[in-house]
Amino acid sequence: MKKDNVIKAKSYAFSLRIVKLYKFLCEEKKEYTLSKQILRSGTGIGALVRESEHAESNADFIHKLSISLKEANETDYWLNILKDTGYIELKLFQSLLKDNNELLKLLTSIIKTCKTK
Repeated sequence: MKKDNVIKAKSYAFSLRIVKLYKFLCEEKKEYTLSKQILRSGTGIGALVRESEHAESNADFIHKLSISLKEANETDYWLNILKDTGYIELKLFQSLLKDNNELLKLLTSIIKTCKTK
């Protein structure tokens, strides 16, 4: 992977948003269980993208990004739970979901491209 690439930048920026969401959920909503779940999955996306930079092979690279894709899918689940239980407002949910969906699409595209090489 290149040093300055879209997936790396977007997954890092998303991680920062997730950390802020975690702090909001803990400090303002006094919610600790769901907040830890979304913190883990939401920041895991970018961590796995970074880990893929030093993959040992193309297969390892695809594997790490595939796990990142699974984390993004799980994050989608937790975002929906937080919205449907009233912990986050619709506007915040839609904004976070949009960013997460973008990561899902990017990861899917990268994985498909790498599998065809």
